[in-house]
Amino acid sequence: MAAGWLRELAGDRIEVRSAGSAPADSINPAAVEAMAEVGIDISHQNPKILTPESVQASDVVITMGCGDACPIYPGKRYEDWKLADPAGKGVAEVRPVRDEIRARVEELIASLLPQGTSTTSAQN
Repeated sequence: MAAGWLRELAGDRIEVRSAGSAPADSINPAAVEAMAEVGIDISHQNPKILTPESVQASDVVITMGCGDACPIYPGKRYEDWKLADPAGKGVAEVRPVRDEIRARVEELIASLLPQGTSTTSAQN
């Protein structure tokens, strides 16, 4: 959901990579439905494993509770977003998570593009 929001709100001003330390086999259907409600289609996305190379290629790394499983590299900006896990939840329970992620993505964009002119990359 974070990658979907970031692509929607930042457009091509921020390069988005999305991966996880223990990705599921498929995108959570409730997350797909919740994002579709706000006009964002994430149904075509596939969960990917987080690699050291993708972290090294990113300026900012957003984690969501991956703890020691996430590689740490000096010089990278890291943020750990503590959010309710939407896995196994229905769309009604996913909506508040979706909305919290949007607020955090808006803050992230403002911190990365205060002038709205630069381009950077983010991993989440």
